[in-house]
Amino acid sequence: MDEMQAMQESPRSAALEAPPAGLPVGQPSEGPAGQPAVAPEPPPPEPPPFVWALGQVEPRFPSLAVEKEFAQSLSRGSNGGMTDRQALQSVLADGANRYLVRQMCWVFLIEGLETYILIPRYTADFDLLVDAVRSEPDRGDVDIVIGEQGPMAPPAVCGGLAIPMVAFDQLYSFDRDSLIASIPRRESAGEGAEEEGFQAAARELFDRVMQLADNAGALDEHRALNYLATRYPAIYATTAEAFERNQSLAGVDVRPSRLSGARKIVDVIFSYTSRETEVTERYFVRVDVTEKFPFIVTRIAPFYER
Repeated sequence: MDEMQAMQESPRSAALEAPPAGLPVGQPSEGPAGQPAVAPEPPPPEPPPFVWALGQVEPRFPSLAVEKEFAQSLSRGSNGGMTDRQALQSVLADGANRYLVRQMCWVFLIEGLETYILIPRYTADFDLLVDAVRSEPDRGDVDIVIGEQGPMAPPAVCGGLAIPMVAFDQLYSFDRDSLIASIPRRESAGEGAEEEGFQAAARELFDRVMQLADNAGALDEHRALNYLATRYPAIYATTAEAFERNQSLAGVDVRPSRLSGARKIVDVIFSYTSRETEVTERYFVRVDVTEKFPFIVTRIAPFYER
């Protein structure tokens, strides 16, 4: 009798102990004061990383079919006497071949490494990609890409190349010597040896920024550095003056600023060490990197540890 009673009560007891359907184990079926429980809202998705990168744009054929179609277009043109690179640039620059431009895979190289696949936000921006293809490339050529990093590229986009895609808003090209020549000099600057010293200092600082390890232009510190290297000439003047004082460029460091709060601000610190006394002087610039386009918060000034 007792066994039969236990068998009859077991299903009912299990039903009372089981949580209501649709609720995870351990979550109450009702909220405070008997009100229905409300599921917490999921956190908002993280925004895609912004990119401000320095490198070189390189067009590639994503498939054999596109390569063969390019060869046919090349055969129809008058490209005698051109190098392969000149012929490539000539075909892509021809408006009749714009369909090929849209089919090409546009790879962004940083220090020779395949880092991003560039995707224009607007069709008109394919012109920027074509302009980045130089008929006579040089080691000092630099392209700047500004945009947002997306997911990894599917295999069909670029012949199986698995690297992140970047939807770019701005892309422009220059060479290092042109950048240095465009940097405004202080009024007291002369010519001759002093001008040569300024150019040497600017080249060294620019190359130091370009060669920083893993500078893919996606981290806040790298975006700040790349922005300063191409938009803030005062860092070159400060470096040239340090060389005149017989100081060496000892390092470039980036750290979060104490002013960071609702906005992300970083301090970019340039260290110069005396070649005679080994005393180090530091200068810093505050840069706001909250949004896609960084900007200066505090102009370059002496830096003191606190």
